Amino acid sequence: MTMPSKAAELRELNDDALLQRLAEAREEHFNLRFQNATGQLDNTTRLREVRRDIARLLTLLRHREIEAAESTGAEE
Repeated sequence: MTMPSKAAELRELNDDALLQRLAEAREEHFNLRFQNATGQLDNTTRLREVRRDIARLLTLLRHREIEAAESTGAEE
């Protein structure tokens, strides 16, 4: 699984696609942590990359949540 690492590419996706990618990234992170704990992981840099991808996804989802709340609050 290769995830786009740039936030600009992620912004083009809808919320459902972001949530799907988040679930995939969390599963990959779990598997990588397990491999690292058992000494089977060769590329430990991938752990850091996946963790940062998860952070990017969560940040973008939170940003959209805040924008939606602000637009709802402005309408009232």
